Amino acid sequence: MSIPDLTEESEFASGALYKRVALLGVGLINGSLAWGILRHGLADEVVGYSRSQGSVDRALELGFISEGSTDAAEIVKDADLVVIGTPVGASGEMAALIAANLKPGSTLTDVGSVKSAVVRDVGPHVPEGVHFIPGHPVAGTENSGPDAGFAELFEDHWCILTPPPGTDQTAVDRLAALWQRLNSKVEFMDAKHHDLVLAVTSHLPHLIAYNIVGTANDMEEVTRSEVIKYAGGGFHDFTRIAASDPTMWRDVFLNNKEAVLEMLGRFSEDLTALQRAIRWGDGDILFDLFTRTRKIRREVVAAGQAEVPKPPED
Repeated sequence: MSIPDLTEESEFASGALYKRVALLGVGLINGSLAWGILRHGLADEVVGYSRSQGSVDRALELGFISEGSTDAAEIVKDADLVVIGTPVGASGEMAALIAANLKPGSTLTDVGSVKSAVVRDVGPHVPEGVHFIPGHPVAGTENSGPDAGFAELFEDHWCILTPPPGTDQTAVDRLAALWQRLNSKVEFMDAKHHDLVLAVTSHLPHLIAYNIVGTANDMEEVTRSEVIKYAGGGFHDFTRIAASDPTMWRDVFLNNKEAVLEMLGRFSEDLTALQRAIRWGDGDILFDLFTRTRKIRREVVAAGQAEVPKPPED
């Protein structure tokens, strides 16, 4: 599929794209989506669901939804766009719960970082006439809850859409335009390919971070206070990643286990080779690896996919 051209002639270049947007979940991602929609005038009305009345009340208090409920089926009525923002493992149950109330002609999407499982679990519940377009905004922080969202979260980040074959093109273009007007870069992928790519770029790094921080915490020779006191930049980055929502990441690993296990196997083999090089003092292997990875880091920065620390002001 091609990315819609949002020139002045495009019907999606200006004005509201949807009348009513229903967000199932009002945490970091959906909260940020709501703020962005409101800032850019992409919908006439944004409403939200949470199983927690406290989260609903807080989202209403903050003002990024105009109506809230702990009844998901009720909140999706008359919505033109419904966004599932629950953990991946609960997406199928959520789809079954709301299916009967989805409006014909509406679009159902999600924001989870696993796509094959969403297609598998949500797809069977989507009624005829509802456009199902799984999505994944590749952005986030370690924070969660209604207070964590902010309108700029998706700016200059990728949003990957994985519409199943035969999906209505106009519906796809409209949803892609929404992400573009939030200043995201849109890409289309097959769901299985998406899961393999994200296993390398996101899921495996999170698994490693959780493991390293857990290992440091379990070491009897090093006290917790020393770990915190002497944490260097690298360990600091790992602790930031390891602070991510545990429910969300549990579901990611359980629902993308084939791709994660494949990447973990490759990583283990490479780690064994590094262990051997260190044991035998083979500096050439270490230098070659560090040189290649340094180049990759520079390419990531050049592509605008990394935050570069700003120099201190005089």
